[in-house]
Amino acid sequence: MTAQPTRGRSSSVPGLAEELRISIARLSRRLRTLRPAPGDGGPGPLSLAQFAALAAIERHGSMTPRELADHEKVQPPSMTRVIAHLEERGLVARRPHATDGRQVVLNATEEGAALLADERRRKEAWLAKRLGELTEDEREILRQAAPIIDKLSRA
Repeated sequence: MTAQPTRGRSSSVPGLAEELRISIARLSRRLRTLRPAPGDGGPGPLSLAQFAALAAIERHGSMTPRELADHEKVQPPSMTRVIAHLEERGLVARRPHATDGRQVVLNATEEGAALLADERRRKEAWLAKRLGELTEDEREILRQAAPIIDKLSRA
């Protein structure tokens, strides 16, 4: 597998933006297809919003529902529904806030952490297989591009 020719669009900043948008969207869609389908055991996969919220809680440790809503850039009522579903599935647990008795903090449960680890393993295995099909030069380009793409994602 080799890189596709660029057709000259990426020589300009807008052309590069277009190519990256298309490529990243395709890769993202492909990775989403690796999620378990309903009926593959358990009550079915999480929605993208539920998965993102669970991943944020696991990555950041404890978060209040408001912090989670702010982090995910959604309104608190929407996040309340997401949290309720995650709690119902046993993927997150609430506990009292250490200093503010009016608030609670959310933590991923062992089951939630295991679900995330399984999904990450599945996606990384697929990516590793695809990367193995590239040349060493192509893999080196991607090694150099990964932190740059991450920087763009944080802007």
